[in-house]
Amino acid sequence: MLTNPSQALIRNSKYFHKHNVLVLNYEADTFAHQCLEFAENVTALALDFNHHLTLSSYANNKLQCYFGHQLPDSLVDTKFDTVIIYFAKAKPLMGYLLQLAAQHLRIDGQLMIVGENKGGIKSIDKLTPDYYSPPIKQDNARHCLVYVSYLTQVAPRLSISDWVSQYSLDTPQGKLQICNVVGVFSEKRLDQGTELLLLHLPNNLHGRVLDFGCGAGVITAALLKANPKLAMECIDINAMALLSCELTLAANNMHAKIYPSDGFNQITGKFDGIISNPPFHDGLTSTTDIATQFVKSSAISLAPKGVWQIVANRHLPYADTIATHFGKVNVLAENNKYKLYLHQR
Repeated sequence: MLTNPSQALIRNSKYFHKHNVLVLNYEADTFAHQCLEFAENVTALALDFNHHLTLSSYANNKLQCYFGHQLPDSLVDTKFDTVIIYFAKAKPLMGYLLQLAAQHLRIDGQLMIVGENKGGIKSIDKLTPDYYSPPIKQDNARHCLVYVSYLTQVAPRLSISDWVSQYSLDTPQGKLQICNVVGVFSEKRLDQGTELLLLHLPNNLHGRVLDFGCGAGVITAALLKANPKLAMECIDINAMALLSCELTLAANNMHAKIYPSDGFNQITGKFDGIISNPPFHDGLTSTTDIATQFVKSSAISLAPKGVWQIVANRHLPYADTIATHFGKVNVLAENNKYKLYLHQR
């Protein structure tokens, strides 16, 4: 089943008929594969690892699928007839995607932007750089808008450093340098949940420790600041978050294993510690399914004598789920918004 934006694109397939197409920031469907009914070749870049997994099994000699913040080095100079961008839910990310698209369009190449009416796409004319022609609305269907623009001049070369903010952050473990790539949630101060977690970090951590949903790497950096001997592993589903975490650790001269994982599906073995401020959103929608699956998978992946500690919004029904899978619930600390849960085997 195609998402509404993908259905809107199919309605407008005449715009990329027989084209070599690049699809950026696509959603959890197989549009890029179905696009081959109209396009000559399709290259698809996912910023969400789950979306990449949804599509990658369809890869063939006319459909190349990648995950990351940009295409691999071997394709850095590849040009396309059309680049399609799915409007980003984090609006600041659109500037990056528009410049990335320009790196891969030939002059006079076509840019298509699709997004849901209520998702911010109506502001696209204000977001589009002047090396594109003004975007023109071509369709309004499936509660979505489709815009078309053209690359009119060579765009500035894309440099990741232009899309990264770096700042100092005081934590209970010491001062850290945090790198935040555009589109990743990371305030210039500790959010209340992470602050509560870092105030009560266990002092008996050792061995292999997992930071689930690592984001910009604040928790991992704090853990390594307190104990540089930890073998940290950082997982996230978002390419920009993984890049942020990588840059944060490099800025603090720290090292960890950083890789994408859809939930716990790409990890192996047991962990001596699992420490997290876990995500509980799927896009713009709050969901308890992520929380439930996270607790269940944590219980399976925690080693004997392991430490599991998370912070979560008070309104989320973690307690019953934790009791089901761990057998005992310990609320180590709490405030008016968050609870800190601890389980030691």
